[in-house]
Amino acid sequence: MRAIHPTALQPTSKVGRKQSPRTVGLSYQSVFIMLLISLLLLGGIGSRLAYLQLVEGERNKQLAENNRIRIIPRQPVRGTMFDRKGNILASSRLTHSAYIWPLAQKYESWDHTVKLLARILELPEAEIRDPVEAEGYNSPTRIRVGRDLSQAQITAIKEYSGQLQGVDVDIEHVRNYPNNSVAAHILGYTGELNAEELEARRPMGYRLGDIVGQMGVEESLEELLRGEWGGQQVEVDGSGQAVRVLGQKPAKAGKDVVLTLDLAVQKAAEAALGRRKGAVVAMNPNNGAILAMASYPTFDPNIFSGRITEQQWAELQGEGNPFVNRSLRGFPPASTFKIVTATAGLESGKYPPNTVLQTSAYLRVGGTAFGEWNRAGFGPMGYVQAMAWSSNTFHGQIGWGVGGEVLIDWARRYGFGRKTGVELNSEADGLIADDAWKRERFNWEWTAGDTVNMSIGQGFTQATPLQVAVMFAVPANGGYLVKPHLLKNDEDQKEWRTSMNLKPSTVEVLRNGLRAVVTGGTGGAVNTPGIPMAAGKSGTAEAPPGESHAWFGAYAPADNPEIVVVAFAEHSGGGGGKVAAPMVAKVLEAYFQQKGQ
Repeated sequence: MRAIHPTALQPTSKVGRKQSPRTVGLSYQSVFIMLLISLLLLGGIGSRLAYLQLVEGERNKQLAENNRIRIIPRQPVRGTMFDRKGNILASSRLTHSAYIWPLAQKYESWDHTVKLLARILELPEAEIRDPVEAEGYNSPTRIRVGRDLSQAQITAIKEYSGQLQGVDVDIEHVRNYPNNSVAAHILGYTGELNAEELEARRPMGYRLGDIVGQMGVEESLEELLRGEWGGQQVEVDGSGQAVRVLGQKPAKAGKDVVLTLDLAVQKAAEAALGRRKGAVVAMNPNNGAILAMASYPTFDPNIFSGRITEQQWAELQGEGNPFVNRSLRGFPPASTFKIVTATAGLESGKYPPNTVLQTSAYLRVGGTAFGEWNRAGFGPMGYVQAMAWSSNTFHGQIGWGVGGEVLIDWARRYGFGRKTGVELNSEADGLIADDAWKRERFNWEWTAGDTVNMSIGQGFTQATPLQVAVMFAVPANGGYLVKPHLLKNDEDQKEWRTSMNLKPSTVEVLRNGLRAVVTGGTGGAVNTPGIPMAAGKSGTAEAPPGESHAWFGAYAPADNPEIVVVAFAEHSGGGGGKVAAPMVAKVLEAYFQQKGQ
């Protein structure tokens, strides 16, 4: 029998093996360290899960939802504007716009997307990047980055769709003015809010991409025309394609508006003005309804429905302040103001209807000679003849005689020196100066010379063509001050005029004088077969250093007026009877011609 070595009988397993104290300590330490590490790892993971669920749970849920759900805002269709006969003045047309989903873009791909999209849309990169940054890169709402796209641009976006994740093309309504530049200063135009405008209007419910009225009726009646936003909440798949509509709110269209304008009369007023810098106003003298309001230079508001180019902007500015509505800007009213002067004399009682005054080559007041326009005078004259021939020395004596305070008071009763209240925000006050104003501006008192200057519509006096039209309406309607307006909601004349409490004899003298202007004075241009008998007044205002301004105002028929027309030609020279009166005649002819059809 083979002998067995003692070592072979020792157990091969460590179990039951006798270990030293040092060996036992190392084994327990290793286990403890492993357990500690496991606990720390599990604790960290648990803490993070708890934080994500309890603290950041709502936010993470929202981010997940934003990746799946997106918002498509729907801008309302802006209200349509009509003239008094139902002709469309402003409406909306369908076009294509480019939109971008900020959330659908990976941040690292933004630069490429912006550069490619800017090249396709022919826009500066900032015009794409800025609105996205303003709204936020995590916004689930689409942002418009291009309007009124061409077919080539639409095709290019589709062809590059693989490189333009989150960019799509959709249909929207843009403002359209079918008559182009006709009535541009009244209608105004629309445009997208810039950053500053948006910040100011956010409390009123405006949002990024809102299109608002920027001038004219579009601006002043914004609240009526605007409408209310709608939108859709859609679920999208991984590629960003809409899967289903989760909810929607229909956009509410803006209200349609009917204006007092007569498109045919407006076109006639603009044709009469032509390319002459100035304005033409036509108005119903009985209730103040504005039938036409032309101003030149002008512009086509359609260019603002898309992106205006630098070349278009340069061309506009080259015309010379095309956005200024000269119907609402102040100029010296010249001899048209003699209606106010005659009223002051008649109503004061100091110069009754049968007054006759000697006219001469000039009227000397305080060392200043105020010349008669014919440089000779007309001899003795009464009110009617003095109005017919626009005598400066006759009306200068009336103004001087009643005094500055009385003349200023009557000017203000006629509505001068303050806004008429028409629904346009760009209206000027004009100016009727007085002693306090002059002392403040020039540290000098009001003088008799200032009164005489005012009596013939010169000096400090400034009046808008619209204010002058309101003045002509007073003798036309028998002594009522009307409030001009553009919104045709209630044309009952009692709602739009107030009595000036003139003596019947005053109205009669004014009417006779204005009629005489046409039949035998400076207004022969409106004494034509195509116009019922008319009454009017010319004016030629000194306007150094340039040529004089030309004015003419008229109403017809003289015995039962339906329309007042005032024409103003800035720095035209030539005189009111020769330059402005033919313009008035063309508008009157157009009005009565279409009325007879």
